[in-house]
Amino acid sequence: MRATIYDIAREAGVSIATVSKVINHKGKISADKRREIFAIMERLQYQPSRIASALTGKHTYTLGLLIPDIANPFFAEVARSVEDRGHELGYSIIICSTDNRDERIAQYLAVLRQKQVDGIIIGTGLSSTEVLGELSRTTPAVVIGREVPSVEVHTVVADDRYGGRLAAEHLLANGHRRVGVLVEQLGIVSSRERLRGFRERLAEAQVELPETALRECSYRIEDGKRQAAHLLAAADRPTALFCCNDLLAVGALQAAREAGVDVPRQLSIISFDNTILANVTDPPLTAIAQPMARLGAAAVDLLMEEFGHEPTVKRRIALRTELIVRASTAAVT
Repeated sequence: MRATIYDIAREAGVSIATVSKVINHKGKISADKRREIFAIMERLQYQPSRIASALTGKHTYTLGLLIPDIANPFFAEVARSVEDRGHELGYSIIICSTDNRDERIAQYLAVLRQKQVDGIIIGTGLSSTEVLGELSRTTPAVVIGREVPSVEVHTVVADDRYGGRLAAEHLLANGHRRVGVLVEQLGIVSSRERLRGFRERLAEAQVELPETALRECSYRIEDGKRQAAHLLAAADRPTALFCCNDLLAVGALQAAREAGVDVPRQLSIISFDNTILANVTDPPLTAIAQPMARLGAAAVDLLMEEFGHEPTVKRRIALRTELIVRASTAAVT
């Protein structure tokens, strides 16, 4: 027999009004009690009627997630963490891969509005902030993994600048003074911040990063390989590369192998993200780790705050990055 709201209330020792408030994210109910009621709902397999909720202007218990490419391990892991946290709170997630294309973003946003999702998490690039500004005025929204300073919206990011500094510090400690960088599109704030932190730490050690040693890439392995090959063919070939995501680092490893350059004996490679790719490459990648599980969970939690009746102050959460040392970096010989 299907569980009812009365069953949930009885199990939790509360009134049905309290259960209803938890379901609809209303009222001043403690976080512990909310978690307890959601846990009982999951155990009894209770599902509020999405159709009835939508028709009465209440919650549909669905969230939208826009990411550039689900095939990218970073976004796949973030999407999984969003799904896990949403599931804990009784929400389903609609995942949309946009390829960072404006027309696809507009199409998906229209579909998500039609489905009356309760909120949208934006992890994709937007060439125009007007789209995000309009969205944030009509639908609860959170930006994840990137920043849009010109729009008042909740934001969850990793501390990219600090991560860039960590990468430079590691290479400097291993004696590297001739370094190159593969960076994803500099129109993305997170890319600029990683590069800024890296450059700052090099400058403090009086190490120059020539413009010729900086290569801007798309977010695909093939482009990382192509751009790394240019750097490795130079007369003043770098002894180390900082790759601003794991896909670019994999491309750099492929370029080094084809050029007969040994990693890490002749070339150190340090990456950013620390997805599953960092563990399965040969050699495994030293990487700046983003807390992907925490990024996704924090984005969902910020959306939950938006579902209250009172306007919320827009928050920026910057999560700490850390250095994970593996076999792709070594001291200069």
